[in-house]
Amino acid sequence: MTTQNFDSAASLEDRILGGLDAEQREVASTLNGPLCVLAGAGTGKTRAITHRIAYGVHSGVYTPQRLLAVTFTARAAAEMRSRLRDLGAGNVQARTFHAAALRQLQFFWPQAVGGTLPNLLDHKAQMLAEAARRLRLSTDRASIRDLASEIEWAKVSMLTPANYLENAQDRGTPGGFDLTAVARVFQSYEDVKTDRNVIDFEDVLLITVGILQEDEKVAATVREQYRHFVVDEYQDVSPLQQRLLELWLGGRDELCVVGDASQTIYSFTGASPKHLLDFKARYPQANVVKLIRDYRSTPQVVKLANDLLAGRRSGGPVADAAWAAPLQLVAQRPAGPAPQFTECSDDEAEAATVAQKIKALLDAGTPASEVAVLFRTNGQSEAYEQALAAAGIGYQLRGGERFFARKEVRDAILQLRAATRAVSAEAPDPLGQLVRDIVASLGYTDSPPHNGGALRERWESLAALVALADELVQSRGPEFGLAEFVNELQERSLAQHAPTVQGVTLASLHAAKGLEWDAVFLVGLSEGLMPISFADSPEAVDEERRLLYVGITRAREHLSLSWSTARTPGGRANRKPSRFLDGLRPDSVASSSARGKGPAPRRKAAAPAVCRVCGSMLSTGAERKVGRCNSCPPSYEEQTFEALRTWRRETALSADVPAFVVFTDATLTAIAEAKPSSLEELAALAGVGPSKLERYGEDVLRVLIESTSL
Repeated sequence: MTTQNFDSAASLEDRILGGLDAEQREVASTLNGPLCVLAGAGTGKTRAITHRIAYGVHSGVYTPQRLLAVTFTARAAAEMRSRLRDLGAGNVQARTFHAAALRQLQFFWPQAVGGTLPNLLDHKAQMLAEAARRLRLSTDRASIRDLASEIEWAKVSMLTPANYLENAQDRGTPGGFDLTAVARVFQSYEDVKTDRNVIDFEDVLLITVGILQEDEKVAATVREQYRHFVVDEYQDVSPLQQRLLELWLGGRDELCVVGDASQTIYSFTGASPKHLLDFKARYPQANVVKLIRDYRSTPQVVKLANDLLAGRRSGGPVADAAWAAPLQLVAQRPAGPAPQFTECSDDEAEAATVAQKIKALLDAGTPASEVAVLFRTNGQSEAYEQALAAAGIGYQLRGGERFFARKEVRDAILQLRAATRAVSAEAPDPLGQLVRDIVASLGYTDSPPHNGGALRERWESLAALVALADELVQSRGPEFGLAEFVNELQERSLAQHAPTVQGVTLASLHAAKGLEWDAVFLVGLSEGLMPISFADSPEAVDEERRLLYVGITRAREHLSLSWSTARTPGGRANRKPSRFLDGLRPDSVASSSARGKGPAPRRKAAAPAVCRVCGSMLSTGAERKVGRCNSCPPSYEEQTFEALRTWRRETALSADVPAFVVFTDATLTAIAEAKPSSLEELAALAGVGPSKLERYGEDVLRVLIESTSL
C-alpha cells in the first residue's frame, strides 16, 4: 500500500487516528520531543504506538528508514512490523535490541575493528563447561545453567570479571559456587571465547556500545541514519540496553518510551523499571500520557488486578509514589463472570478440577486456543499435561518445540513455496482455499480428527496455517496472494512469530507475558510457590506480586485461581493460600504481608552455637547449619550425600530453579549427617523451613532410606 493510495482513501486524521480513544490519540498525534507512555495491561499500547509511527510517516514528520522501533522479543517485533505494513508504513525498522545491534555490528566491524566478525555463540553451555574444567571445577547441567544466567546478568549490568565480585555481594551462590569462584569462571569463559574466536549475545551489545563510544565517525553515521526512536516494554531495559539507547540518541531527545512498572517481572535478568520511572527526571520537558482504559478484560477481572496492587507502595523501587503509583485500570468491556477461587486437597485433585472446568468451557463453545493454564515453575506442568490428556483435551506446552520447527509445518511451507511456481497471480480461488487444497495432502481436513495424540497435533499445526491465510487476506486485502503468504511465513519463521494453534496453552507466568486468552487458570497459588520460597526480601516478594498481576491481566473473561492444601494425595494438609489472595478471595482479610510490608515472619529452627565434634564456636551461617566447624571432618556416608545431591539436581531441573534454591550445600550436608527418620526430625534442622518441609520432606526421607539400603 503506497502513501498516495493511503492518503486518497480518507484524510490522515480520520484514517489513522479515527478509531483511537482520547489518550491513544494523544500518543499517536504527539510526534516530536520526549514522550513517555505509561500503558496498563490491555490498554492498546501497541495500537497507539504503531498508529503514532504511521501518522508520523504519512504526515511527512518521519522518514521511514530513519525511525527505529525497538522491543524485547522477535515475536513482538514481527507483530509490530505486521501492523505497520497494514498501516502503510512497512519500511519502518522494528527490531529487538540484539537484532538492531547485530545489524550495526556486522556493518561497522570491518572499518571499526578490521577483519571478519567472530561467529555468534548460540549457547553458552559448552564454553562454560570448558571454562570450569580449566579451573578444575566440577559442574553438572544445572550448575552450568545457573552460571550462564549469572554471567548474562553480570554482562547486561555492565560488569566485568574484574569488578564482578565487588558488585555481586547479594547474589547468593550461583550454581552452588561462592562468588570468588564465579568470578574466576567468568574470566575463564571470556578466555575460552577469545581462544575460539566467538562472541555471545551479550557481547553483541557490549561491542556495539564500545564502538559507538570510541569511534565518533561510526557514532555520527548511526545518528544520521536514525533520527527517531520508539522503545516498547521500557520497564524491562537493562543498564546495557539503556547505554546503547543513549549512544544511539547522542544527546537528542526524539524518543518515545512505552511501559508499565507494574509489569516488571524480569529483574533476575538485569531488567529494571528505574529507567522508565526516572524518565521524567531525565527529560523534564517530556509529555507523559497514561493509558488506563482496559479493552481486554471484564470489569470483574480488572477489579481483581487493581485490588492486588492496591496495597503496594509504588509501581517500582522508587521513592516518588506520585510518579510510580500503579496504574488504576478502567474496564471498557461489559460485565462478565466473577473470578473463581478454588481450594483443592492436593496437586492431583487441583489438576483434575482444572481439567473438568476447562472441559465445561470447551463444551460451552470456548475454543481450546483461548484457554490457558499458567503456573509459577515449569515443573508444575506435568500434572496438568496428565489431567488434560486423561480428559481428552488437546494442549500445547509453550516453550516446547517451536512451531516452525515442526515437521508438518516445514513440509507445508515447502509445498506452498513449490505451488507458487504453478499457481498464477490471477488464480480464481482465494488464498484461503488454495492453502487448504495444498496442505490437504499432509493431513488437513475441514474438521479436526476425533482422536488425540500426534495426528491431532499435526492437524492443529496445519489448521493454524490455514487460519493465518484467512486472517491475512482479511487484513491485507484480496490482492494478498500465495507468493506474499509464503514470504510472510518465511519472515515469521525467522522471527519465531507463530500463528495460533488449537489446544489449551500450558505456560509459566513468565512465558505468558504479552499474551492473552478468553479463559485463564492460575494454579498452584500457595505459599512457597506464589510467592516462590526463595523470594526472601520485600523487593523479591514485590516482583512475585507483579508476576501474579501479569497472570491475572492475561484473562479476557473467565478467570480461575486455585491452590491445594497438600502436595500428594493423603499428604499433610499444611499448605496455605498465597498471601497475595488475602483480601481478594471470599471471606479473607488483607494481612500485613499481603499489603506489601514484606514476607510473613517464619520461625527458624535454632542451630547450635558450638561444633558438636570439637566444641569450638561456630562462626559462619554454613557452619551453624551443619552444626560442625569446617576443620572437623564430615560424618556422613558418601553414598548418602551423593544420593541427596542427585535428587536435588533432578528436582531443580524439573522446577527450573537453581539447585541451591531446593537446599543449599550446607543444609544438604546437615541432612546427610543427621539422617532424620521422620518429618519432625527433618524440620528440626536449620535450613528446612515449613514450605520446604512440605514440598520436599517426603522425598528427602525416601532418598535417605534408599541410599541406606544400597
